[in-house]
Amino acid sequence: MEKLKVALVGTGNICHAHVGAYLRRDDVEIISCADINLDKAKAFAAKYNIPKVFNSVEELLAGSDPDFVDVCTWPAAHAVVSIAAANAGKHVLCEKPTCHNMEDALKLREAVKKNGVLFQLAVPLRYGNAAQHARKLVDDGVLGDVFYGKTAYVRQRGIPGGWFSCTKYAGGGPIIDIGVHRIDLAWFLMGCPKPISVSATASYRIGDYRDDELKEQLANGGATVSADNAWAGSFVPDYKFDVEDSACGFFRFENGASLFFETSWSFNGPESFATQIAGDKAGFTLEPFKLYTADGAELKEEEITGIEETGIFYNEIDHFINCIRTGTTPSSDIEQAVQMEAMLCGIYESAKLGKEIELKY
Repeated sequence: MEKLKVALVGTGNICHAHVGAYLRRDDVEIISCADINLDKAKAFAAKYNIPKVFNSVEELLAGSDPDFVDVCTWPAAHAVVSIAAANAGKHVLCEKPTCHNMEDALKLREAVKKNGVLFQLAVPLRYGNAAQHARKLVDDGVLGDVFYGKTAYVRQRGIPGGWFSCTKYAGGGPIIDIGVHRIDLAWFLMGCPKPISVSATASYRIGDYRDDELKEQLANGGATVSADNAWAGSFVPDYKFDVEDSACGFFRFENGASLFFETSWSFNGPESFATQIAGDKAGFTLEPFKLYTADGAELKEEEITGIEETGIFYNEIDHFINCIRTGTTPSSDIEQAVQMEAMLCGIYESAKLGKEIELKY
């Protein structure tokens, strides 16, 4: 079987997670990588024996010929890199969130469609084995008419370091960083109904709770990782902490269903990592994985066991590679990516305006 050639753009933490999925396969070859920090890209290439190193996506596309591009930059560059790759006729795997705004999301959709390439948004939680099993329950009609979802990713104290808490680069705070994972997962488990509106609030009351010494180090490039988050981003010279502490709200969907969410980096209450889906016949929680089935006036509770997780990044990338080889549409394709972008942007707009807003995409 001919090997698929992949190029990596952005060589930070998440790219290291993606590389492991490629190295375990004998039908994929990493041919190049790029980063605006060329020294960082060179070190990354040396670690993984990647033959070509570039300083930009433009140089990479001119100097190598991949079948697809894996976009692992900070969010502010997702659209620029993805559009360039699509316009070069390359398939695109792009880390969440898709873009910084709806204007860029629509430009990306246009580029993907015009050039006939595949696009997959990297939202790994939906590719977990338990999540796939749960979605099959929904698809098989076990839950009946799914009308309700609730999800949370709440940290008490969990601000990442580096660019993650700077809107210029990240686009937002916990909504963009961790909330999107749970929102997408719950939406996926509900069958991805068409979103029509959102009502949300966001809090900026706590701010940067970290001690003054660490703040000073962050401001001067002396620290890039907070004590409580190993996924922190790199230092940026114009760093400014200007993102939300937490957010909550609910989405309405065209089929009449609703999804409630909450997310936080800074919250004076219990941590929460949970997803619940309900239909008119049954419902389930994912953490722990339990099925609740109606039996007349009683509700039967059954724990779902025996599902072994084999690696969400492996599953996610295996899915995309299979789609490229077979020409099938990825699960989290460009249409779903644009809808998710509308949902995320809608949270901020609703919170700013203080009212429920219609989602347009």
